[in-house]
Amino acid sequence: MPPVRTPPAAVTSEGQVTLAGELAAAVARLAAAGVASPRGDAEQLAAHVLDVSRGRLALVEVISTSAAQELRHLVERRADRVPLQHLTGLAGFRRLDIAVGPGVFIPRPETEWVVEEAIRLLRVSGAVRPICVDLCAGSGAIALSLADEVRGAEVHAVELEPAALDWLRRNVGRTGLPVRVHQADVGVVGAGPPPASAASTRSAAEPVGGVLRAPGVLGVLGVLGELAGRVDLVVSNPPYLPDHERSRVEPEVGRHDPPAALWGGPDGLDGPRAVVTAAAGLLRPGGLLVMEHADEHGQAVPALLASGGPWSGSWSDIVDHPDLAGRDRFVTARWDPPGRGRPGSAGEDA
Repeated sequence: MPPVRTPPAAVTSEGQVTLAGELAAAVARLAAAGVASPRGDAEQLAAHVLDVSRGRLALVEVISTSAAQELRHLVERRADRVPLQHLTGLAGFRRLDIAVGPGVFIPRPETEWVVEEAIRLLRVSGAVRPICVDLCAGSGAIALSLADEVRGAEVHAVELEPAALDWLRRNVGRTGLPVRVHQADVGVVGAGPPPASAASTRSAAEPVGGVLRAPGVLGVLGVLGELAGRVDLVVSNPPYLPDHERSRVEPEVGRHDPPAALWGGPDGLDGPRAVVTAAAGLLRPGGLLVMEHADEHGQAVPALLASGGPWSGSWSDIVDHPDLAGRDRFVTARWDPPGRGRPGSAGEDA
């Protein structure tokens, strides 16, 4: 029989609280609650409470009773499936720490690869001062990463929802990166409400340029009109989950991510359709689109770009890309309207 392991003592003989004991209890509690990464989450919560890096936890033997109480409180909230990032207040994204909380979508690691490809394409294009627009910007993770990593970029972040807009402005302020924030409606008609209330929401919308938008807020082409036909890159992580996924998502997503950032209508394509329409009005000839999508959209989104719709024949170099897990994750394409030349980038030197 394998030897029985004795769990770390939670309290020393001198009455001190041991970190090892608290972590063992936290891991057991989180595992019992169904949290996917109990050890990692417990350590990140402990590092947050103790204000040390996760790597330095091994150097900590005992903690104060107040720190232990705070850690137990956070563990209970995490066991109730409150997102880890809401508890720590930050989400790591590429080279940045992005402030997040209720009302804004938590950026995911797979979106980092969307940004990676966007940066690569910009560098290949040779643009010196590229104009970039992040549609459905949420916390600003994509826009801020572009501003952080692309020298000379003029970056615009577009968000509609007031709560998410607050987080976006907070992140621009705290990072000090040069991102221009705009409140505008990209025109995603299926985002937010469950199917039962979708009819009433759509009936209140107004058609603008072929795209439905909420009344009282300007559409993105109205707000960014001076950029029309001049943008080098449109990048987006729009709402793209189809309605049939509403009962299947993890509690951290269904209960805590804002619905407007998740749901893309019956087929999940309301978000991608709106972004493609907006991109067609913003991009210069030869400009680039990089857009995340659901893993079931690996054929549907490229087909959307190649369709006979209002932009028939206007997109070229349409390529779908997998994430690290091999799931279809994002599409890239070039705006190449028929009958128009390809001038140099609006962000390049003459």
